[in-house]
Amino acid sequence: MERLTCPAEDCGYVFWDNPIPVVAAVVEHEGHLVFARNVKWPHGMYGLVTGFLEPREEPAEGVVREVAEELGIEAEITEFIGAYGFARKNQLLLAYHLVGHGEIALNDELAEWFHVAKDEAEYWPGGTGLAVRDWLRAQGYDPQPRELPPQVEAWLKAPPDLD
Repeated sequence: MERLTCPAEDCGYVFWDNPIPVVAAVVEHEGHLVFARNVKWPHGMYGLVTGFLEPREEPAEGVVREVAEELGIEAEITEFIGAYGFARKNQLLLAYHLVGHGEIALNDELAEWFHVAKDEAEYWPGGTGLAVRDWLRAQGYDPQPRELPPQVEAWLKAPPDLD
């Protein structure tokens, strides 16, 4: 793989472009799963609460913080689900299951949210959807892949937003 390097002989800098760690939360609230839509996403696209780690923050602390910030609820981790690559955004997703308590109050990053019964939940075949699938299967459910609306498919195939 070619890498960007500093052209100066005495520099030696290499841009490695390593994946960025991101935490993802499969949130269970009032016995249902919570899915949300980021304000930058097209209508019809929903996902998990996710976020970047702060400097020197442990992933478990980060996922609890992100749920509190984005959904306005307290949550406790029940388990680590797994690590998933998300090549489109050059991210490594660290997914956890959390149980949340309190009334959901979205911050300005999220446009809307909804509850889904665990036995009715579907997963999207990539990114955080694989964590949803794996967690539901471990709980004895048989989630089916969700067909994405055309506008979501088009958005996912577009060059990544670097925000």
